[in-house]
Amino acid sequence: MSMNTEIAIGILGAILSSLSFLPQVLKIWKTKSANDLSLPTILLLAANAATWLTYGMLKDAMPLAITNAIMLSMLLIIIFFKYKFRKNKK
Repeated sequence: MSMNTEIAIGILGAILSSLSFLPQVLKIWKTKSANDLSLPTILLLAANAATWLTYGMLKDAMPLAITNAIMLSMLLIIIFFKYKFRKNKK
């Protein structure tokens, strides 16, 4: 496999990973509901993204760091919406 092919695959993977939670963020924003989402799952995904972000920064792998920074941002938005739009507000 040529270096250009590897780079193209890496860029495509980074774009897809970065955008993977965008449809969920938009749906929550539109419906004002995140009740069907599992908070433990979202928290684990956020911890995963934070870990890979840290690893990317430590290894000076900016594509990895940027991808996970975007993913972590979207997951934090989902967590925020999960609390903001909860049905049983106290």
